[in-house]
Amino acid sequence: MALKPRITESPQVRLIDLKSKPFFIVASLEVGNTTTKSILTATNMDTGRTHIINKVVRMTRDVRPPKPGETVFGKTLTGIELSREAVAELVSSTLTESMERANLDIKTDLDFVVRSTGVVAGFDSPDDVGEFIKALADGCLMAGVPPKNMTPPMSISNIPKRFQKYSKLEQVIFDGAVASVTPPIGSTGVEIVANEMEGELATAGIKEAAQLTDVDFRNPCISIDFGTTLDGRITSSDQPYAKTIGNFCGYAGAIPDAIVRGSKVVDSKVGTALEVFEKEKSPSFLTLKMKAKAIEAFAKRIHELIIIEKVPKNRTRYGSVPVRPDAAEQIGVILIGCDVGENGSDMGKLSAIGMEICKTNGLPVVYAVIDEVMAGVVCRLIKIAKDEGLIFEDTTIGITGRAGITGNKPKLILKCLDELKLAPKIDERVVFVDDGLARGAAVMARCMNSLGSPQSPLGGRHGGKCILAQRVKLQKR
Repeated sequence: MALKPRITESPQVRLIDLKSKPFFIVASLEVGNTTTKSILTATNMDTGRTHIINKVVRMTRDVRPPKPGETVFGKTLTGIELSREAVAELVSSTLTESMERANLDIKTDLDFVVRSTGVVAGFDSPDDVGEFIKALADGCLMAGVPPKNMTPPMSISNIPKRFQKYSKLEQVIFDGAVASVTPPIGSTGVEIVANEMEGELATAGIKEAAQLTDVDFRNPCISIDFGTTLDGRITSSDQPYAKTIGNFCGYAGAIPDAIVRGSKVVDSKVGTALEVFEKEKSPSFLTLKMKAKAIEAFAKRIHELIIIEKVPKNRTRYGSVPVRPDAAEQIGVILIGCDVGENGSDMGKLSAIGMEICKTNGLPVVYAVIDEVMAGVVCRLIKIAKDEGLIFEDTTIGITGRAGITGNKPKLILKCLDELKLAPKIDERVVFVDDGLARGAAVMARCMNSLGSPQSPLGGRHGGKCILAQRVKLQKR
């Protein structure tokens, strides 16, 4: 029986509906290693469904260079230097363009802004993330976002009148749990792995998007976000809040980027797989059939260079992401990492293989090899989670990010997960999501404003009911 990938796509929404129906409009601003995005989402508070209004995507490498006197507080994976002022300007213009395209007003139509970053690899310690988040806030203020639209409201009177009836703020306050999962230790979890917040948003976004499918993606679950860097979470089945029992870190989309840079089709330093695959078509069925042996052999060689393991205790950086495996161990969180050599020391070898594939077989085969490699990365990550006892009989798996859901990857991922024998009918337990992070920002904004939709709950256990009553009881204590 053929396995059928569940891939979510966002339904469109009209401007007239945005203005007339109870849509909670949120901007997700994310400065990543490869792209900077402003994605506008609108959640219909009557149905709990989130629609993507539009997305404005820019290449982060196009950020202006730091001016004399500005402090450089981080670099992207490809070495682009960033100052707080330059990041703020990039964020401000990206958000402004996104609102103008949607014919919406920043001051009156935008209800909330959530900011996140994946550019943690070039930082010296997880603490530097705070400075970056401030730069994102500067950009939002420059664009005209009212400060109250970036912080949780103190009381129901701080919530816009038209949403007050949907808010449960008088029953429960926001206590740090997003979509009923508590972060590992402290307020942010960045003490353990620098991109924990990305993992939190991706998990929440996959939970929301899965409602468009027949997969019940509530706790316990595994979320994997394949942006340029890898992030994600593994949750327990505790109620009302699940614990974060695992985190992913290291490289994800940086692997196909390195392979493609060898092909000379993109810039050999800052080029990305994204640029090639926007222009190229997926390889034909005939190409895949005729070149199957070559594709498999190249994928095997690449996998020999990719290390996937439980992060060793002595590492302070893994796959160039700042980590603290010692702190993780103390609170029972297992870090699973993906590296190429040590902190990317073997990335050049991937580019060399990319060049060889391109010369001997052409670009469509590069494409096919990348699909095969990334599907293998997913399965190796899941296998470690299984070996560490982090997968339960009702665990569901969600995948988002460009290096996990494009091309033929969903089919290949299901095929190798099926071979891991995690569960019968594995395709009914796996969901592939576009823009998990932006959807997660919409969920985060609703959690901060205690805007629930008990009729289609995101929180609680697989197959269970809404956990509002349990939360009220917990907070009363």
